[in-house]
Amino acid sequence: MNNLKKIPAAEFKALRDKKGDLHVIDVRTGAEYTACHVKGAKHYPLQDLAPGEVLQGVGGNDEPIYVLCKAGGRAQKAAEALAPTTTRDIVVVEGGTDACVACGVDVNAREGGVISLERQVRIAAGALVLTGVLLGWFVAPGFFALSGFVGAGLMFAGITDTCAMGMMLARMPWNNA
Repeated sequence: MNNLKKIPAAEFKALRDKKGDLHVIDVRTGAEYTACHVKGAKHYPLQDLAPGEVLQGVGGNDEPIYVLCKAGGRAQKAAEALAPTTTRDIVVVEGGTDACVACGVDVNAREGGVISLERQVRIAAGALVLTGVLLGWFVAPGFFALSGFVGAGLMFAGITDTCAMGMMLARMPWNNA
């Protein structure tokens, strides 16, 4: 895929400052997008990403499409899904929205915090492991398997760079603000 590219957030900022409006999409959850997003970014959550819808939504010219998430991982997955469907350049902004904020890119931000999807996964995995250990210790040793299952899932997520728990949590009502 020759049309799949990456740029640092500082270069993205310089391009925005020079050219003005760019075709930017944000693939985070609804709650994350509502809490803070780059001005002008259109919202297409990764868990519901439809390449045809994105291409239609950003317009029909040949300008690059810049893809953002929180830190870059989900944007890379979205870009890999979009790139084969178009000849336009699909550009992942390295470091995502966090890096854009640090570089001074204009954002729309809402007061009050939202828990990022990555933190939600860590909280849920930790809670499941703790529950398995406590139930295994105080109720029946078979419950230790829950902790082992979560550990295996985390290893699989790290090896494959996919996260079933993250995709499930992204569909929860609190993430679809």
